[in-house]
Amino acid sequence: MGRYVIRRLLQMIPVFIGATLLIFLMVNVMGDPVAGLCGDRQCDPSTAAQLRRDLGLDKPVWQQYLTYMGNVFTGDFGTAFNGQKVTELIGTAFPVTIRLTIIAIVFEIVIGVTLGVLTGLRRGRPVDTGILLLTLVVISVPTFVTGLLLQLLLGVKWGWIKPAVSSEAPFDELILPGLVLASVSLAYVTRLTRTSIAENRRADYVRTATAKGLPRHRVIIRHLLRNSLIPVVTFIGTDIGALMGGAIVTERIFNIHGVGFQLYQGILRQNTQTVVGFVTILVLVFLVANLVVDLLYAVLDPRIRYA
Repeated sequence: MGRYVIRRLLQMIPVFIGATLLIFLMVNVMGDPVAGLCGDRQCDPSTAAQLRRDLGLDKPVWQQYLTYMGNVFTGDFGTAFNGQKVTELIGTAFPVTIRLTIIAIVFEIVIGVTLGVLTGLRRGRPVDTGILLLTLVVISVPTFVTGLLLQLLLGVKWGWIKPAVSSEAPFDELILPGLVLASVSLAYVTRLTRTSIAENRRADYVRTATAKGLPRHRVIIRHLLRNSLIPVVTFIGTDIGALMGGAIVTERIFNIHGVGFQLYQGILRQNTQTVVGFVTILVLVFLVANLVVDLLYAVLDPRIRYA
């Protein structure tokens, strides 16, 4: 196991370099940071040239990337156009989005897996058909429609919650945004768990456990569910980074100043340092989540061993 983890960590290095290089090229080649810094009024040529020298944009792109990566390994993600360190923005935005993501993942695991097991064990029955139709509706409706509708009904019309999240963003205020963020993924987890449960319940090891006289709940939890969760864990593990990076719509609706909000502001103002810095952290989140998922395979299925 230890050698496998070391090998995976070494494999993450070229993936990290390739992903950050791609993002760096896309952000710096497709946009003009100086134009975003000057705003609606264009800078005069001398001012634009001075800004390019100060920001290092007069150098070749490959040299800019090497400089950026060298600074990243020292903990320096650059400075935003407003003069604030990107590390400070990361330090304030990521805890908020992490709390939001934790709530979304909890909804996916608790509600999604529970409904998936329920429908998988009752495949073809009315409860199965009803939940499948409900998940199909959730998948079909865009997240911004779901978020705005719940905000209007629960926050404005009925007054059960605050329409907007406060700047501190405590866990209790993030419950509804977390549900909105997790809604589509929750539906996929439900359908994925249902399919896996329905397939594995006909397996030989389930019939053997039942024939031995084991209690039904032990057969389901200890044998059937444990082996059926491998594809679900894979989906949830890769979904962690997607939730953190894809929270732009949810955070905009509920006025949450997290990663999505900062990315939106960075893209809107063509603030390359902010965008590249946040995406670099998201790449690390994706890589670590994938490593954890691979290690969980051995926990769920004892037959899986890593050399």
